Amino acid sequence: MQSLVNHTLTKTRQAAGMLDQDSPLDPDQWVRDVFSAKAVLRGEVIRRKARDIERYAGWDRFLAEIARRGFRAVRNGGQVVVFCNREPVVPISYDEIGSKSYKDFNTQTGPHQT
Repeated sequence: MQSLVNHTLTKTRQAAGMLDQDSPLDPDQWVRDVFSAKAVLRGEVIRRKARDIERYAGWDRFLAEIARRGFRAVRNGGQVVVFCNREPVVPISYDEIGSKSYKDFNTQTGPHQT
């Protein structure tokens, strides 16, 4: 029964243009492969192209897996970075950290200042 459901779901997504029709993996298999990476198991980060997520799994399935695991993700420039742990994600900026972080490098200039 589950096989029939997966087949039907895959065909529906293919018809909607959501999946790569040449992919040998169904959406669930692709998501399992992504989240079985060593970096995931070690609580590190993984990165995938947003286009691939949409093509091979669909956003709903991918985001559901992130939520199920309690992970967080960000999207930037066509890339998605998944933080494979439950720690908070805190954006940082030069203004927040200040020039004191550059003492060890013998400079008072931040990465985007001259």
